[in-house]
Amino acid sequence: MQDSKSQPEPAERDSAQRRDDIGREVKVPGTVGRVVSLVPSLTETVASVDPGLLTGATSWCSHPQDLAVTRVGGTKNPAIDAIIGLEPDVVLANEEENREPDLDALRAAGLAVWVTKIRDLPGAFASLRRMITLACQRPSPAWLDAADLAWQRLPLARPRTAIVPVWRRPWMVVGRDTFAGDLLSRLGVTNLYAGHEDRYARAPIAELTGAGADLVVLPDEPYRFTASDGPEAFPGRATALVSGRHLTWYGPSLVEAPGVLRRQLDAARVR
Repeated sequence: MQDSKSQPEPAERDSAQRRDDIGREVKVPGTVGRVVSLVPSLTETVASVDPGLLTGATSWCSHPQDLAVTRVGGTKNPAIDAIIGLEPDVVLANEEENREPDLDALRAAGLAVWVTKIRDLPGAFASLRRMITLACQRPSPAWLDAADLAWQRLPLARPRTAIVPVWRRPWMVVGRDTFAGDLLSRLGVTNLYAGHEDRYARAPIAELTGAGADLVVLPDEPYRFTASDGPEAFPGRATALVSGRHLTWYGPSLVEAPGVLRRQLDAARVR
């Protein structure tokens, strides 16, 4: 008969090893009741399934607007001690948004850290479904299927070539292998920097204005481009001011993103 002292603790016995998007094994508890999210998109996703599950989120997590949880710093500078103090069952992160040293510090403290990796729309649907069902132990939400259907039903769009600035001082544009670039391609917009060696490329304004783009797509995040801040740098060129949340967030906003972005792209004009 096995000695009772060698029996695993209940939490250990009930936990299960799962692999996250980067292939790392994560010991997810059998019962998940406390989650800290370090990415705004993932925060909104979890809140859409079970708002009471969230116990902590970053200061940049703005949706849902009535989210009342402990704030734990930013995506690039999370408050490690505060997160540990919340004793979450799972911490949700993203390989692009969060820094590996911060995630390692959380793992070293014994926390289960689930990392997502999202580079295109199909990958977003698969990643979010796995995160919700495996890391959060909740049913897959209906909006995931609704978003998938909304993108499948997109009508054909007039093909356009574009540059997509995401920062200025210095100027940076969307490059290769990005979620935003994939969404734009589905809306008929070809990113002229999609073949660049960098995923987010620095380029002088003279290079950007001379790139030969039909269109300049200016999202309102991470840099907040507006009608008075951005278009003036591209004289004589049509610019489209678009919602950064609908272009770069992977979550419930994907349901309405095709319609929102299509209208904003179609409203492009020389300003």
